[in-house]
Amino acid sequence: MPTRRKVNSVRVVLLVVVFILIIAGLGSIFVVKNGLSSTGNGDKEVVFTIENNESFDSVLENLKKEDLISNASVAKLYAKASHNTNFVAGTFELDNGMSVKNILSTLQDSTKLKKDALVLKIPEGKWAKEIAAEISSLYDGKYSTEEILNQWNDISYIKKLAKDYSFIHVDDLNNDNYKVKLEGYLFPDTYFLEKEDSLDDITRVLLDRFDVMYKENKKAFDQSDLSIHQIISLASVVQFEASKPSDMKTIAGVFYNRLDQGMKLQSSVTVCYALYDDFNDPKDCETNPEIDSPYNTYLHEGLPIGPILNPGDEAIKAVLKPEKTDYLFFAADIYGDGKVYYTKTYEEHLQKCEELGLNL
Repeated sequence: MPTRRKVNSVRVVLLVVVFILIIAGLGSIFVVKNGLSSTGNGDKEVVFTIENNESFDSVLENLKKEDLISNASVAKLYAKASHNTNFVAGTFELDNGMSVKNILSTLQDSTKLKKDALVLKIPEGKWAKEIAAEISSLYDGKYSTEEILNQWNDISYIKKLAKDYSFIHVDDLNNDNYKVKLEGYLFPDTYFLEKEDSLDDITRVLLDRFDVMYKENKKAFDQSDLSIHQIISLASVVQFEASKPSDMKTIAGVFYNRLDQGMKLQSSVTVCYALYDDFNDPKDCETNPEIDSPYNTYLHEGLPIGPILNPGDEAIKAVLKPEKTDYLFFAADIYGDGKVYYTKTYEEHLQKCEELGLNL
């Protein structure tokens, strides 16, 4: 006959097991419920495109990348259980206030397609003049590239924008040495535009997206020792220098270390932008370090006078929260796999460049 102590021990073990199972079950319920809920309050609109013959998994991955769903695995299970795995190819307008159920049903409804959509895709790292050319082409020449750039360089227009966008500081942009005054603020993303949109409408769509990023990271912007314009300028250099997003925080940290020690950034990508209309080949950036330009960080201390391209979310966040290291130099294997190598001394840097076949 078991003793009372043994019976109590068995009861305790059983209670613990039951408790664990309950907690596990509640945890699973929470994960599923959270995974099917909206990711925001609807303040972020996303133009979402499904390509012809795009796979089910690819669609879910892109929804997750756009932060429209929080858990692709949960969404996949729900889609299969509810027989919502067939999507219509085309362009839709979604927002982060939609649940997984709403998103999946929308993507199956051909009546929800943006049939007259003008889709503007801006990858990370594009120059303003490239974006202007893309817009001009999208609108079949209704707006010329020159006309678009003139508006983005018009300080009176920028003053009007500054009244609506807190991240735009007129004093920072009122510089005639800039190639394009709004360079850096034309946020990379995929946009749904209307045929009747004016240049102001189009510009504000891009700035609205920048504003979303800015508000999401405002605390980090406010805590930085750099101004907004300086942050975007440095992020643009990081975007250009990094072959992979995984390198961005380390590269940003290297540049901060150089700034802290009073060293010139000596970034060849700033030479690319200094060349501007004469830039044809990345090798030109390595062979023209003496070009006279306020963007050239080989000649001038500190940051370039302004952004050298339009950086994306990851590059900006890398500058807002860089990786802390002792590295002062880096070199990319441009003739190989693009891997970036970091070093602490100039001697080590020279040796690594020699190994990679890079000419300094």
